[in-house]
Amino acid sequence: MKTGLMKRQILLPTDFSDNAWSAIAYAIKLFKNEECTFYILNSIALKASTMSTSATKVLRAMEDNARKELYELKNQIETSETNTGHEFITIISTLDLYDAIEVEMEKNHIDLVVMGTKGATGAKEFFFGSNTVKTIKRMNKGAILVVPDEYDYVTPRQIAFPTDFNRNFSEEELQPLKVMAALHNSKIRILHIHEEEKLSPKQEHHFDCLINHFEGFEYSFHWMPDYSTKEREIKEFVEDLEIDMLCMVHTKHSCIARITHEPVINKIGFKPIVPFLVISV
Repeated sequence: MKTGLMKRQILLPTDFSDNAWSAIAYAIKLFKNEECTFYILNSIALKASTMSTSATKVLRAMEDNARKELYELKNQIETSETNTGHEFITIISTLDLYDAIEVEMEKNHIDLVVMGTKGATGAKEFFFGSNTVKTIKRMNKGAILVVPDEYDYVTPRQIAFPTDFNRNFSEEELQPLKVMAALHNSKIRILHIHEEEKLSPKQEHHFDCLINHFEGFEYSFHWMPDYSTKEREIKEFVEDLEIDMLCMVHTKHSCIARITHEPVINKIGFKPIVPFLVISV
């Protein structure tokens, strides 16, 4: 994600649901004082089972409908938009959502993807909507900001960053978090849920590295005992400290990787109550 005065490139996938609109509205307010190009993306991929001799007609009808809805959505945004530095570009893709996102990220040098937690189907029993989960799981590199359903915009003054100190983070990996913190002069609350009383030498080294990474930012370290699931403890931390945004790094063995393989909220006890910045590395 860019720093300084460079124009930001933000991708906004939409299925025209209320949740998708909430995510778009959040993104516009988040970057209200920044120069941005917002790419509003709608995927109209047909399932393999629907591919037949009539598929072309179906696809054409879907394209026409998507074009109309995108036009209305863009018009709705621009009518109420006050930042002349905001540009909106609509995109229709016949690829499935993740492939469409991947193409646009590379083509338009996207800095951030902002999407909702669920789609038009409103599958409340899932941690995120299936499209959001697939995007998080498949993305190898990049940043996704997931906005909870019907979330009212709050300036992110406090950002929680859970870590176990078991790996070092590069400057590139932490860049989306640092950009987000710089955007609104946010405090970074680094959370460590500890299983042992003391950090290992490796963990201490990574602790010191984080101090160097966050030089110039307002940050603090917070220790919590490992008394429940990490997901539940993170949720309690977010509530107790009135956190406005949660940020986590997604790797193959991270907490997020485990969460996205557990579909039922009641089983994992975790559902984002604030916008969730996922950095995939």
